[in-house]
Amino acid sequence: MHRQGWQGWDAYAPFYDWENARTLGRADVPFWRRVTSQARGPVLELGSGTGRVTLPLARSGVRIVGIDRSAPMLERTLRRVRAMRRQRRGRARVPRLTRGDIRALPFGSHIFSMTLAPYGILQSLLSDRALGSTLDEVARVLRPGGLFGMDLVPDVPRWGEYQDKVQMRGRAAGGVHLTLIESVRQDRRRRLTIFTQRYVARRGGTVTEQAFDLRFRTLPIRHMIRRLERRGFTIEALIGDYRGRPFDQRAEAWIILARTSTAGRKGGTGRKGGKVTQ
Repeated sequence: MHRQGWQGWDAYAPFYDWENARTLGRADVPFWRRVTSQARGPVLELGSGTGRVTLPLARSGVRIVGIDRSAPMLERTLRRVRAMRRQRRGRARVPRLTRGDIRALPFGSHIFSMTLAPYGILQSLLSDRALGSTLDEVARVLRPGGLFGMDLVPDVPRWGEYQDKVQMRGRAAGGVHLTLIESVRQDRRRRLTIFTQRYVARRGGTVTEQAFDLRFRTLPIRHMIRRLERRGFTIEALIGDYRGRPFDQRAEAWIILARTSTAGRKGGTGRKGGKVTQ
């Protein structure tokens, strides 16, 4: 049985912010802040994780709901939300969080004015069926004329394969020294890139290790556009990076902004429920 794309993220939770501060950092946050400043209602973020994007948007006044399958990831966001509530000021809003599966969103239909899928979260969907279910759900929960913003990481399939390479070292919270040792394997037939990450943590004379796999699938941009259009989306913009440069196949990010029909989609009230915390 094939592993699922969500597997590995619970184990990644303690290291996610440390690693991304040294790679992506917050380069994408100003872009999503500009996009969501146009929202005329609540915004849903798919795969909200540790709140790396969620919290800055909430501080800027966006009414945002984050959903993630990983309880350890969400717990890290919750700790920050509690601190945010104590320090709340100005336009800041407290985000709402729910644990759930983006392939079956636990929300009613036509709830959100905008849905975001930042930093390649859709690439964790490893099959056409999983991607199709998620796109159907996004179309369902968006209001007529609602915006769907996503970005994809195009260079993942181009990563050369290697074994046990030291990718980064540095200090982490609590006086811990972390070393990331990484291996990469390409499954060309399934369009998968598999990262095996091993974190070695040293604190004083104590050494611990944590290893896990992360899997990502990359589709050609035309395939993603075709899937969106099949579900009634109109492509509003293709963008090549977070500074708004024109799109091309060699761009550092593939950013798609797509809008639902103003007529909306037919259907009932959709799913309800889903535990929301704040």
